[in-house]
Amino acid sequence: MKLNTLSRLILLNTLPKEGNIMTLKIVRELREELSFSEEEHKELNFREQDGKLSWDMITEDEKKIEIGEKATDVIVETLKKLDRENKLHEDHLPIWEMFIED
Repeated sequence: MKLNTLSRLILLNTLPKEGNIMTLKIVRELREELSFSEEEHKELNFREQDGKLSWDMITEDEKKIEIGEKATDVIVETLKKLDRENKLHEDHLPIWEMFIED
């Protein structure tokens, strides 16, 4: 699956921080896949100002991320939980559409 910078950041911030041992291992691997390399940091020029993260928009900012079946299940369950708790944000919509409304 190809994900742009914003989608990767949203997913990184949405993944659960707690769970059973299997979930935590899957989440750890997925976080590593979604994370940004030093080269990407330089290219995107990440910066934080007034609590907001920004970066330089580049034309080829998508990265192919391998998301397995179990990792997809974790993402879907997390999004559905946020939905049940009325804690979804507008930023979650593209991720919701990718994983639930496909």
